[in-house]
Amino acid sequence: MDDAMETGNLTSYQDRPRTFPNMRSKPTTPLIFRVLMRMNVRLLSVLLFLGFGAIFYVGASTSPIIVFVFSVCIVSFIISIYLTKWVLAKDEGPPEMGQISDAIRDGAEGFFRTQYGSISKMALFLAVVIFGIYMFRSLTPQQEASGIGRLTSASITVFSFLLGAVCSGMAGYVGMWVSVRANVRVSSAARRSAREALQIAVRAGGFSALVVVGMAVIGVAILYATFYVYLGVDTPGSMKVTELPLLLVGYGFGASFVALFAQLGGGIFTKAADVGADLVGKVEQGIPEDDPRNPAVIADLVGDNVGDCAARGADLFESIAAEIISAMILGGTMAKKCKIEDPSGFILFPLVIHSFDLIISTVGIFSIRATRDPTSLKPTEDPMAILQKGYSITILLSLVSFTLSTRLMLYTDQAPSAWFNFALCGLVGITTAYLFVMITQYYTDYKHEPVRKLALSSSTGHGTNIIAGISLGLESTALPVLVISVAIVSAYWLGNTSGLVDEAGSPTGGLFGTAVATMGMLSTAGFVLTMDMFGPIADNAGGIVEMSQQDESVREITDVLDAAGNTTKATTKGFAIGSAALASFLLFSAYMDEVSSFARVPFAQVDIAIPEVFVGGLLGSMLIFLFSAWACAAVGRTAQEVVNEVRRQFIERPGIMEYKDKPDYGRCVAIVAAASLREMIKPGALAVISPIAVGIVFRILGYYTGHPLLGAKVVASMLMFATVSGILMALFLNTAGGAWDNAKKYIETGALGGKGSESHKAAVTGDTVGDPFKDTAGPSLHVLIKMLATITLVMAPVFL
Repeated sequence: MDDAMETGNLTSYQDRPRTFPNMRSKPTTPLIFRVLMRMNVRLLSVLLFLGFGAIFYVGASTSPIIVFVFSVCIVSFIISIYLTKWVLAKDEGPPEMGQISDAIRDGAEGFFRTQYGSISKMALFLAVVIFGIYMFRSLTPQQEASGIGRLTSASITVFSFLLGAVCSGMAGYVGMWVSVRANVRVSSAARRSAREALQIAVRAGGFSALVVVGMAVIGVAILYATFYVYLGVDTPGSMKVTELPLLLVGYGFGASFVALFAQLGGGIFTKAADVGADLVGKVEQGIPEDDPRNPAVIADLVGDNVGDCAARGADLFESIAAEIISAMILGGTMAKKCKIEDPSGFILFPLVIHSFDLIISTVGIFSIRATRDPTSLKPTEDPMAILQKGYSITILLSLVSFTLSTRLMLYTDQAPSAWFNFALCGLVGITTAYLFVMITQYYTDYKHEPVRKLALSSSTGHGTNIIAGISLGLESTALPVLVISVAIVSAYWLGNTSGLVDEAGSPTGGLFGTAVATMGMLSTAGFVLTMDMFGPIADNAGGIVEMSQQDESVREITDVLDAAGNTTKATTKGFAIGSAALASFLLFSAYMDEVSSFARVPFAQVDIAIPEVFVGGLLGSMLIFLFSAWACAAVGRTAQEVVNEVRRQFIERPGIMEYKDKPDYGRCVAIVAAASLREMIKPGALAVISPIAVGIVFRILGYYTGHPLLGAKVVASMLMFATVSGILMALFLNTAGGAWDNAKKYIETGALGGKGSESHKAAVTGDTVGDPFKDTAGPSLHVLIKMLATITLVMAPVFL
């Protein structure tokens, strides 16, 4: 048997047990979808017609721009339905592939149901807390003048929070739903053509991306239009339209809250299962990755869906929502200061940009097609080059659409050339996004020198691999920080020189210029999310091919797709942290504006020379490190449980190694699911409670020392330092983890001794160290940075 394993000439899988457990214990489809599926088609059609009619009526009562946004979003949903039907029409391959896919789907949907059940309970509790706070808080002068009372303000904020939470959850479900159905179809297509497999994976990811971006945009647009009509905005004695975006901050907080726990829980699940499966399967038993004899292999494949797909969908959703809302707030503030007659263009500009994002991302997705000869097997064809071509098309189209949008929406007679400056700000953002993608690809793709050097370090042992990986991660923070720094300063300068000034003649466009740059960076978010979703789908496809013991040529194709997927996942994380940095800067500025409104005194600077304010900064930096430590420790503890369980099964069932006994896959899934749900609570609670507790403590201290704004100042310092530390930490964790993973993949191509060599064992150790870095702590920091900003916006009255 050992000789057969070494040569790879194992007996035919058809002679081995290939039935996989059904891990579904309860209906896992969300209740709302089950109700809709059971509904009469005619009744559903009538309800949809009435719903869309109401949406368009409210939109038409608000602005023609809102009608345009609604139209684009609905068309993108229709296109996503087409993509779904196209993907699901592909065959699932032989029966054993379908059985493996069913086991993965049941495990993923079961965990999703339990996880989001826990998150929804926490969200409801927090909604009650927010309502209570807003019922006893002070009102801004603008709210008092427009007649908005505490009950209305509290109800609006809580409704926005819950809607953001629900939409974020739906975004996560959509990401997971498509991935667990596309994986087996990619596996089947890989038996015929590498390009066809690539196309299916990209279109499945495109479906998720269009739905996630479309939901983020239409959610904010519906809230804006509803509040506009309900509150009678811009009518005599009512709220001004420039104040309306402040009412939307609850939506961003709700999205961030759900995304944080989704990313934590999913990240702990996927990496604990992955580490446990690798340490025992690869290192101790010497069996290949995704081998059906490994009891943790199904849990590992389930984790790809709940961690990389569901969590990333929620992550990108809240990134877009937070950026739109912060840009709308800053656009309204600038329009108010400059006395612009029609400020709607500046306020609704972010919605239009992301509507165009849906259009150009759709073009990019459809630009990736199968080859004319469907029978051609080309495992040597570089998937990254194909994806890069699609991304380049999207970038070029975004330049055109961005310039057109700025000319149509940001032109004002007060500063006729301002639109051009803002178009240049958009160019800065688009360039920043492209550079982030290229820098991350350089540090994480094994075609480039850094990862090859890391792989070479594995030839001298486990320790040198770890040292090289950490140094690579630390080095990789430099270029992205320089790019972000240049982008922020350039965009601020372009905005400040746009010609827009306030009553005193002071330039006021700087912050809005930075907001426009952030929009530019996220103007291709749809295609970037498509590339991200491609990664776990390709990874799952490779697992299904390995478990069903397909021909080696098929595995070669899925290995190439998987390696490209690792790079696209790392690239998206770099993109996400760059956009998080810019969005957090905007949200910080919005927080200072909101504090000024509530305190009724200027609040434009934070002096870190004040001891209490400096302490707030230290606490913010400490929060990042403590959060990262708890997230990584949670993976470690859960992985230990998986390792012990896999070892137990190999000892108690020696027939597993010779295919005479079947592993208990469901037991590993149950262990990881229970542990990840338990472990996500502590770091998540730390992130939510810390800024509130710090603000309240220093507010009380400020009350007794005669400094009424001390609480708000300390929280501002905490937010600044946490953002800076979080950006650097996330860059380090994401890049180091991605580089370790691809160094292992590089050796598995046959370099430095190939699979089973001492170099490979050292690379596997590095990969297991990097797993919680790149898929748990790192991505969770993206969400944490923005959630700290949105929670301070929502809770600002508590700190005064």
